[in-house]
Amino acid sequence: MARKRKGRDISGWIVIDKPAGITSTAVVNKVKWALEAKKAGHAGTLDPEATGVLAVALGEATKTVPYITDALKAYRFTVRLGQATNTDDAEGEVIKTSDIRPEDAEITEALSAFIGNIQQVPPKFSAVKIDGQRAYKLARDGEDVELSARPLWVEELLLVDRPDVDHVELEMTCGKGGYVRSIARDLGAALGCYGHVLKLRRIWSGPFEASNGLSIEHIKELERTPALDEHIQPLEIGLDDLPELRCSEEGATKLRNGNPGMVFAADGVEYGDEAWASLNGQAVAVGIYKAGELHPSRVFVRPS
Repeated sequence: MARKRKGRDISGWIVIDKPAGITSTAVVNKVKWALEAKKAGHAGTLDPEATGVLAVALGEATKTVPYITDALKAYRFTVRLGQATNTDDAEGEVIKTSDIRPEDAEITEALSAFIGNIQQVPPKFSAVKIDGQRAYKLARDGEDVELSARPLWVEELLLVDRPDVDHVELEMTCGKGGYVRSIARDLGAALGCYGHVLKLRRIWSGPFEASNGLSIEHIKELERTPALDEHIQPLEIGLDDLPELRCSEEGATKLRNGNPGMVFAADGVEYGDEAWASLNGQAVAVGIYKAGELHPSRVFVRPS
């Protein structure tokens, strides 16, 4: 018999401005404990030394995580020119150096090759699996890790500052699965000077912004109090990129039971589109719209 999970049945999103020096999983665990939540997860891992928006999903909102991870996100990061490291960031060992320092115009020109649909090889020290094992574990064991290139959509990549000849600050807006460390590494290679990420901050992810995120200190101040609940955002925010279709009580009941339910047509929603059904503003299910009905793939169960 399965053990009953302890905690509160709360659903929604809470946005954290993650500090450096802590893992994404540790942040989720702190939030889960602070809210006494039964279930929690996050939408998109940040490296331990990275900062910025980490959206934590609670309860039924965990079912909307894929829509946030698939959404566009933006990063601001500093690239250290003249050095390559084995991890492609400042945590690693310097393995190559160069005295070459490109001009701003050269950097801007080189950035154009990293915009649009590109192929990107993940860092050797990454969570990508090779024959069932994480690449970073193999790399730490001294194995020669070979990773295949993966597609990435980069909507924008801009040079926003040049503090000195050794450093450039860039902003990138990209889709799912992007490695900023790979961008820094490959840009350095293209410029002939090497490069690695010195600082990294995710400034927004889908509908969530770091500027609106809670600090870990604030979470600790409000932990296990009703005041922290006031920072929980609705589950439905995770569905912002999908069209909404209203349904009746009868349609909602069918959808909650995993069956197709009647929904009211809406402008721009066509046969075969993915959408979400709502009743009185609350999400009931996500599914495929077919001839006046939603065929559910995810159903949201609210506490009675």
